[in-house]
Amino acid sequence: MNRPLMMPRIPPLEQGDHLTRGEFERRYQAMPQVKKAELIEGVVYVPSPVRFGHHADPHGQMIGLLYVYNVHTPGTWMATDGTVRMDMDNEVQPNGALFIDPACGGRVVISDDDYVEGGPELLAEIAASTVSIDLNKKLHVYRRNQVQEYVVWRVQDEAIDWFFLNEGHFDPMPKTEGIYHSRVFPGLWLDADALVRGDKLRVLTVLQQGIASAEHAAFVSRLRAAGAPKQ
Repeated sequence: MNRPLMMPRIPPLEQGDHLTRGEFERRYQAMPQVKKAELIEGVVYVPSPVRFGHHADPHGQMIGLLYVYNVHTPGTWMATDGTVRMDMDNEVQPNGALFIDPACGGRVVISDDDYVEGGPELLAEIAASTVSIDLNKKLHVYRRNQVQEYVVWRVQDEAIDWFFLNEGHFDPMPKTEGIYHSRVFPGLWLDADALVRGDKLRVLTVLQQGIASAEHAAFVSRLRAAGAPKQ
């Protein structure tokens, strides 16, 4: 009598596991109950449950900012908590991503199995319990993979850092009259102090001013010339 073949058990993802990217994906796909896990420098990180004030609320506000810009800028894409295959040792789920459509000259590739591959133009992280990771290991991974701009909202510190890639290094983005102006996405303007203190109308007003600027109009024209659809 033939015995049924036993399929090998797939081990679960565990915090601190050292895995290849392929093995990380195999275990992650076998655990649909796990909503977020990342591979950073070959090490598995499984975040704690998400709290409202420390993460969920600021996360929503940051995504809202990127979404409004994306709506007014054809030829760009935005995503939240999507998997990004950075390199063979790093597969992350940044809280927010804004990138140029690959068809319009963007840096990333969308793989055949529908994942983002490479370093997107802009990534954003909400850092509370993860601040030591986001401003250390992740920062180095993003720099090495040539992410052009990196925004970190340090919730407990009530501060937002915006870095830009400059000759292989992340430098702090300067402010103009208290406003961050993205270098990669013209018209993406942020009053970081207003965002931190919860002045949503001020944040939206500043962003709308950026979207109405001549630099944003010129950027949209360039994207359309590269193949972006008209609105």
